[in-house]
Amino acid sequence: MADELELLRRANPVPADSPGLGDGPLDPRAEEGLRRLLDEDRPRRRVRPLPALPGRTPRARFVWGLAATVVVLVIAVNAVLGGPSTQRAVAAPRPLTVHAHSKPVPLKELVALADAAAADGSPGLRKGTHVQTWSLSMSDDEQPVMLPEERVVRWRADATHTELVVATDPNRPGRPVLTDEGDDPHEVADGHVISRTTYPPMWNDAPPEGTPPHTAAGLRAYLTEVARPQVDRGTAPLSTEELFDAVGELLDHWTLGARESAALVRLFARAEGLRPAGDVTDRLGRPGHAYVYDTGRVRHMLILEPRTGAVLGIEDTFTKAVPEFGVRAGAVMEYRAWMR
Repeated sequence: MADELELLRRANPVPADSPGLGDGPLDPRAEEGLRRLLDEDRPRRRVRPLPALPGRTPRARFVWGLAATVVVLVIAVNAVLGGPSTQRAVAAPRPLTVHAHSKPVPLKELVALADAAAADGSPGLRKGTHVQTWSLSMSDDEQPVMLPEERVVRWRADATHTELVVATDPNRPGRPVLTDEGDDPHEVADGHVISRTTYPPMWNDAPPEGTPPHTAAGLRAYLTEVARPQVDRGTAPLSTEELFDAVGELLDHWTLGARESAALVRLFARAEGLRPAGDVTDRLGRPGHAYVYDTGRVRHMLILEPRTGAVLGIEDTFTKAVPEFGVRAGAVMEYRAWMR
């Protein structure tokens, strides 16, 4: 604040000891001071927060409307990649396509399959996550690009945990990767370690850090607390959009077991507007059943494992163009792929 006040004083065309307060033109020194002040006040870059880690304050949850979409990331791409002849590091990928002639599988049918797969209780629930993400970066004067990143969080028996974040794109093995690490986004080698952190023991029973239940009713209450952490939760059921957001938060903290996945499929089966679309192959080459939910500007695609109902990934795609950011209809806004 002190620096800003000093810049304002220097930009003032009327000296503090002037006998009058009349308006006058800015001299060159004042014009330069005012320009610096405006430049410092203007946000250069807005970054979408990483998913919250166990033991940290939960990240702000996005309502995937147009305004929140624009805040995903803003990067000065020209400064990152050099002049106009420099080849872009990562182009926005095409959205996943449903296999031709594949038969959509209703979620009610998948509920029965997931229940059967969970009969013996394996695999079990595990705290921690392994997720690959692709996030769209937008600028008002450059074409959008994708920022791919892999994150692994592992917990130990003594309640300590480690987090490894790597810049990598499985779709382009060995190719340079664009990262927003540090103040100046830049290209790095595939597999570049962005951060490697070990955290001391910590315990938290509140969702999403607390252990998720393995019944549909219990999981619904748990996800409601995730989606509405600081408001009157009321009795209204979760909207489909809230459910998607809460599930993403859950999977950024836990690797679900068979019983938890089966309970989650039951919640999806009751979600309004979520419809089966057919079979897909996800971005990691895994077969899955696709289920789609449209919000008007964004299409959410949920990919479930065909035998167990485990969540493989969620893809968010623009259904309408955003020309001021060079985004075309059909551009992928974000894709998250969870692994065991």
